[in-house]
Amino acid sequence: MKFRIPRGTADVLPKESRIWDFIEQTAKNVFKRYNYKEIRTPIFEHTELFQRGVGETTDIVEKEMYTFKDKGDRSLTLRPEGTASVVRSFVENKLYADPDPVKLYYIGPMFRYERPQSGRMRQFTQIGVEALGSNDPRIDAEVISMALRQFEEMGLDNLRLEINSVGCSSCRPVHREKLVTYLHDVKEQLCKDCQSRLERNPLRILDCKNETCKSLTKEAPTIEQHLCDDCRTHYEDLKGHLDSMGISYIENPRLVRGLDYYTQTAFEIMAEGIGAIGTICGGGRYNGLVGEIGGNDVPGIGYAFSIERIVLALKAKGIDLGLEQGLDVYLIALGQEAKTVATKILDNLRKNKLSADMDYLDRKMKAQMKAADRSDAQYVIIIGEDEIAKQKVILRNMETGDQKEVSFDDLIETISSQIIKR
Repeated sequence: MKFRIPRGTADVLPKESRIWDFIEQTAKNVFKRYNYKEIRTPIFEHTELFQRGVGETTDIVEKEMYTFKDKGDRSLTLRPEGTASVVRSFVENKLYADPDPVKLYYIGPMFRYERPQSGRMRQFTQIGVEALGSNDPRIDAEVISMALRQFEEMGLDNLRLEINSVGCSSCRPVHREKLVTYLHDVKEQLCKDCQSRLERNPLRILDCKNETCKSLTKEAPTIEQHLCDDCRTHYEDLKGHLDSMGISYIENPRLVRGLDYYTQTAFEIMAEGIGAIGTICGGGRYNGLVGEIGGNDVPGIGYAFSIERIVLALKAKGIDLGLEQGLDVYLIALGQEAKTVATKILDNLRKNKLSADMDYLDRKMKAQMKAADRSDAQYVIIIGEDEIAKQKVILRNMETGDQKEVSFDDLIETISSQIIKR
């Protein structure tokens, strides 16, 4: 029987994993400059965490979660997103005791049962950020600028930032009432999902991708018209900070995001001019989530993006990452005794932080040279019976073809001084 991977998943093969590593390392370098620390949480949590945190009326909770019962009859769910887990850890481990804002990032797999398509998988890897403990709009601006900087340093430009304020528990009910009244008149024309959302989560209708629904809500009341003084001030201050940082943005009153926990700031980043990839990052503020999960009312803001979508964006952009890095050294051993000696030399090269490999298939010298060429090695070490007798190796420069004898004792120093770091 030939096994295949489940639908909606993908293998990341060695050639592509280099791109993933580049994305992760670029993100981590930026996180370090902004003083964000890594957190790792389990890939499954109690189902109630996501029901309460993400929202029972969201598409994620209603349709997309991988939920199962363990042997103790407990309902567990593979995490569909990262924020609820991080906030749970923040509360459970009393990270709120830190007098300073807690700045965290995470990298890991998430799971959603949805129709697989380009850039949207059932298992996907998410990089995310959470800043907890401050409601200052300056930290909103910091989070947004950090996301933009990451993508710019990955090589993506022509980015479009859209922002909105989705209000708070004080002003959102007023907007909700106006919105429901407006939409009731066109209820029968809405898609089935939006007809269901009308009573339970009408704000999500503004985020519907159905063209008919988008047309019907074009003139619908917006939250911006009903913001309370605190939310309006927060939003205006955020825009002022973005302006002072030279960050361009578009105000989108229809931007509400797909999760229930968002309050005040909401934002999305799009990569333009590279096909249908569209939104590559989304985030916002969630001032009520910590309290909903069992902690005190602690404000927070964050964002997340999937590595898969960034890989697509980089490929669509045609960015040459220059990630094909060859070996420093390839060893060619001729004869049984030479193999034993070469094994020791190989280990010593690696101990001295040189990348090296050798043949393990007992091939002839010509085949081993071809393997060295495929590995893009800078140097080849050739060792046979004559070399062992002289306690020397032949060191060949693969670019120039020049070669010379080098003693065992001088080998590491000679190679280390001549290797070009790539």
